[in-house]
Amino acid sequence: MPWGISFLPDGKSAVVTDRNTFVVWRIQLDGSKKQIGTVPYTVRDAEKEEKGGLLGAAVSPGWNGTTDKAVFFMQTTAMDNRVVKMSFDGTSFSGYTPVLTGIQRDAQHNGGKIAFGPDGFLHVATGDPSQGKLAQNKSSLNGKILRVTKTGAAAPGNPFGTHVYSYGHRNPQGLAWDRNGRLRSAEIGHTTADELNLIKPGANYGWPTCEGVCSVAGMTNPKKSWTPQEGVPSQIAIERNVIYVSTLRSQRLWRVPIDGNSERVGTATAYYTKAYGRLRAIAKVPGTDQLWLGTSDPGRDKDQILKVTIK
Repeated sequence: MPWGISFLPDGKSAVVTDRNTFVVWRIQLDGSKKQIGTVPYTVRDAEKEEKGGLLGAAVSPGWNGTTDKAVFFMQTTAMDNRVVKMSFDGTSFSGYTPVLTGIQRDAQHNGGKIAFGPDGFLHVATGDPSQGKLAQNKSSLNGKILRVTKTGAAAPGNPFGTHVYSYGHRNPQGLAWDRNGRLRSAEIGHTTADELNLIKPGANYGWPTCEGVCSVAGMTNPKKSWTPQEGVPSQIAIERNVIYVSTLRSQRLWRVPIDGNSERVGTATAYYTKAYGRLRAIAKVPGTDQLWLGTSDPGRDKDQILKVTIK
């Protein structure tokens, strides 16, 4: 099952993680692929349908295979969820360096997306491990979006002087930046509403007090929400000032335009409804008007990466 897609800086190929097998693939633009390694110590109980395993991937923005070989992963181990760094020379992986450990693991709510922002820092989406109170605990790494350096230290300028960038999240899995450099995030809700959020440093996104739009003082409302029947958003990509949201339960790709340079979003349009099953991994192909979109339903060893051209 493709979970994470991260393109190398030249845009000609991407590193793709498989959640279930813990294998990392390098996939070229023509669809050809090569197994380039595995991430050690990754675990997932498939029989119990655990949502952990080998999750997000993020290639260092300066990766060149020589002086900068760093590729980062979010994984579930027997003890925790963690961010790790491995060295990739263009052919295979070596080394294993834990960067950020001690994120509580869960059978369901692990978050898992990692991505470098325009500021050069690594952003990490973590779930609440089915303990909603942790999302409101600013001393916990769970139920958060974290912002860290390549060594795992709290990034300079973080709002609380810790790893925490925003809090009050249930199970965020989508991270992408718009043309104005603002961080947008998709988040899986509980029973009422899934969310598309605009992330601001230090903001509280409400869980477990709020799910979707609410009027509680100090809580930040989403820019858009869906019912679970039409949502359960996993990841997002932004192209031409439009947010594209992959979904699981509703099995569709949502197109959500950003309203000019504002924080608002416009009317959403659904594509591919029920055509390819559950959709999870998504990434913009650098330098093109294309997206890669990963399926997770066709059956064992039959998952696909779809190429979507934006017209």
